[in-house]
Amino acid sequence: MLQTALHDWHSSNGGRMVEFAGWHMPIQYGSIVEEHHAVRQRVGLFDIAHMGRLWFRGPDQIAFLDRFVTNNVVKIKPGQVRYSLVCRDDGGILDDVLIYRFADECLLVVNGANREKIVEWINSHPGSENATFVDRTLETCMVALQGPNAQTLLQPHVNFDLSEIKYYNARQGTAFGMPAVISRTGYTGEDGFELIVENAQAVSLWTKLLEAGQEFSIRPCGLGCRDTLRLEAAMPLYGHEMDESVDPYTANLSFGVKLDKADFIGKEALTRLSQRGDLPKRVGLQLDGKRIARQGSEIYFESQKVGIVTSGTFSPTLERSLAMGSVNVEVSEPGSVLEIDIRGKREPARVVPLPFYKRSV
Repeated sequence: MLQTALHDWHSSNGGRMVEFAGWHMPIQYGSIVEEHHAVRQRVGLFDIAHMGRLWFRGPDQIAFLDRFVTNNVVKIKPGQVRYSLVCRDDGGILDDVLIYRFADECLLVVNGANREKIVEWINSHPGSENATFVDRTLETCMVALQGPNAQTLLQPHVNFDLSEIKYYNARQGTAFGMPAVISRTGYTGEDGFELIVENAQAVSLWTKLLEAGQEFSIRPCGLGCRDTLRLEAAMPLYGHEMDESVDPYTANLSFGVKLDKADFIGKEALTRLSQRGDLPKRVGLQLDGKRIARQGSEIYFESQKVGIVTSGTFSPTLERSLAMGSVNVEVSEPGSVLEIDIRGKREPARVVPLPFYKRSV
């Protein structure tokens, strides 16, 4: 298994290590629920260095990258970050990604489990002599500082005003005197920042953030609470809400598809799919009881199977069982009353608007 630059720190400080996407990562340090509440109420720190970091450079970098993604890279301004998808020719999703555009280079952040697949996909399509890309995942570290106190904690230790970084923006600066890419995207439903540094500076950055966060009762957090947080915020997860058999319209991710841009891989198929009104839809489901509907649980309307659960958990914030699922469009409207088969017993569930949780500020 691959290891991040913070692996030894996790192992020495109570991290329960598990295999995740080919990496040895901390799933939790103590209670997943306590880590979850720390992020919702104060601030938490995550190692997300398993995410792939692919850099695009050269005079033709924009046109080169634009071929592989569904969003319009040309219209992304320097300093902005945009959500996008990488699709096959038939519209199936190879990965969901974030595009960072800077003055003279672009960064593509991809899911850890899909990094090698995306690198191979790009390499299999001839590019321009005036554009290159390099995978710097194994040379760098990425951490996420998430929670309502994240800005107050980080501000004294960076070389610019963090309020200048709006949501889904990024900047190249310094943190604790170390060169860093600092972005404001988040995968938890809370405010926060992601920081990318060289591996040699990873442990220093991590420990300095924890030291600076002591007054806010900061907690190192594992992937366990990252999953409960993202589900409350209705953030899709590759391998759950989407995969190569799912298109962006079925996954309710059409906001990341710009069909009016120049030609890109999958455009023809996605144009056809966008005109269909019979595709299944990703929906939020609130269960009446406390039983958890796991991925793969079947969803019924009366006696007819109408869908499948893609993610489910018991929400620590809302204190109820929640799930996301893909259901037939006819029963996808909020208020629809369905049933979920949980280990042979059907539990009532109601379609509700997404996200389940939205921060107040």
